[in-house]
Amino acid sequence: MIENYLLILLFFFIGAFVFSVIINRLLLKFVKTLGIRNQNEAIIRWSSGAKPALGGISFYIVFLLAIIMYPFEKNVSGCFINPSLLGVFVVCTLGFLLGLYDDAYNTKPWLKFFTQIACGVILIATGTYIQIFDNEIVNYFITVFWVVGIMNAMNLLDNMDGITSIVSISILLSVLAILFYTGDISNNFMFLIVGVIAALAGFLIFNWHPSKMYMGDTGSMFIGVFLAAIGIVFFWNGSNFEDYSNPYIQITGVVMAFALPIIDTTTVFVKRILKGGSPFVGGKDHTTHHIGYLGLKDNMVAWVFIILSITFAFITVAVFGLVSIHNLHYLLYFWILFILAFIIIFIIANMNKDKN
Repeated sequence: MIENYLLILLFFFIGAFVFSVIINRLLLKFVKTLGIRNQNEAIIRWSSGAKPALGGISFYIVFLLAIIMYPFEKNVSGCFINPSLLGVFVVCTLGFLLGLYDDAYNTKPWLKFFTQIACGVILIATGTYIQIFDNEIVNYFITVFWVVGIMNAMNLLDNMDGITSIVSISILLSVLAILFYTGDISNNFMFLIVGVIAALAGFLIFNWHPSKMYMGDTGSMFIGVFLAAIGIVFFWNGSNFEDYSNPYIQITGVVMAFALPIIDTTTVFVKRILKGGSPFVGGKDHTTHHIGYLGLKDNMVAWVFIILSITFAFITVAVFGLVSIHNLHYLLYFWILFILAFIIIFIIANMNKDKN
């Protein structure tokens, strides 16, 4: 039975991957300007020249395909009998539409912020919210802050070929490792996670340096809210583990899983604020850029992030799989590794103070 289920998952992944590749190739062939809002956008992007931001479209189409698979897998009338999945579907759709509108018309910051807050509220209303404190109001506030933060972090991280896809895939692979480790391979989110990984992998073929397309806000808003929701279910709440109720394990797991977006966003915000600038204005001052300033080519920077992503994915699984209330001191070693990585990257970012 398990073998048959795994075979179905494998065939689904292969099919979704091929479907993603085909969609992206067709979009490149027939739509040459979609998502190119402004030729001057190249000023604040690392890559020279404007390219179509099409990736998010394939993400959402494959996501819908995974949603369609749910009734067949569970032998039920539809996925919307599950409130949690319904909430994820709604916020991912909202994130996709927000990004699509932003790529086309440059969304006003207040509208983007309001929509991101709405995504957090919808997740709360459908039962997907952080449950770490006894005070529910505090949990609700942290949930909204988390959703808004991750959506913006993934948007900011989309600044060089392949980076956001690499980081997103590693986070989702760590979730898959957790599900296999705990034997929960028939989890309600399994097909969604496998489908989005396939979509990201299919897109990465066209986004690897030198890229033919970007994911744009259409992709980064979608993937941001999807990862935020997945992060709540499997990292913040950690419902697959015996000691999931321990806040030290939960918080450590979250930080390790999302280490690279957290480090990049924090570094950029601190640098821009110290320079008296706005942290929300684009620029070539991200951690990826500063690694590039050291002399590494774009594809080498991507490989650096692959190594870092795999490392933190292993650490994430180790946090949830090896640490219990009986050996919490192990968490200290993981935090030391995170702090060292943060300090090294922050130092590299400040080695090029003349770079904007």
